[in-house]
Amino acid sequence: MADRRVALITGASSGIGAELAREFARNGFDLVLSARRTDRLRALADQIGGAVEVDVVGVDLSKSRGPARLQEHLGDLGRTVDVLVNNAGVALSGPFQDYRKADVRDLLDLNIRALTELTMAVLPGMVARRSGRILNVASVAAFQPVPGLSVYAATKAYVLSLTESLAEDLRDTGVTVTALCPGPTRTEMMDEIPGLELAGPLLADARSVAREGYQACMAGEVIRIPGLVNQASVTWSRYQPRWLVRMISGMAARSLLGNGNRSGP
Repeated sequence: MADRRVALITGASSGIGAELAREFARNGFDLVLSARRTDRLRALADQIGGAVEVDVVGVDLSKSRGPARLQEHLGDLGRTVDVLVNNAGVALSGPFQDYRKADVRDLLDLNIRALTELTMAVLPGMVARRSGRILNVASVAAFQPVPGLSVYAATKAYVLSLTESLAEDLRDTGVTVTALCPGPTRTEMMDEIPGLELAGPLLADARSVAREGYQACMAGEVIRIPGLVNQASVTWSRYQPRWLVRMISGMAARSLLGNGNRSGP
């Protein structure tokens, strides 16, 4: 249908991204789904069914021309993006000194550069139409240093800061920007980080996180932190000396994370 809204979702091949795709589809959005694993995207499109239109774009957003290639595909499809969901991301765990430069470069390019470039690409049109939503998937790690996940946490702090800044910049334009900040969630990315399986019942499920993300995005909320435990943790850290937050984060990281690892959609 020509008048149906379109949601562009990056990192949609699994986890929170795939559940966000299902959530937007349930609410009548046509979809453009992007990720590296095109086979996964096609399988997801088949599962969603024919109630909405689903276009699949296989692209690696960590590559220098990745965001530009996605924009070119959007142009070829003739799609106007009403909602941009910046979900694509990658994590690195372990001691900073053990990271490989190539892995850090990919993480920075995907978690920061691609998100920023895609936001820059869709925002002028949204402002001109005085209508649009942007949902940036950050993390509770954005609110504090996380030893053992140092670069990942720093990129999510960037995402949170950018979201809050844009939310004010865009006040009264008809465009809203939301940061979804989940805690540890049962996804392929988190499953590959050593130690997090010990969190057990504290791990959220991706579907409930996606549902909260959709609700917050459509309501125009600036920050949504799913789960009472995560909300309490963030609130606690805001009112403690930073040395204490660092120390406790370090103790938790040393007991849980162990050796480093790279993971992502």
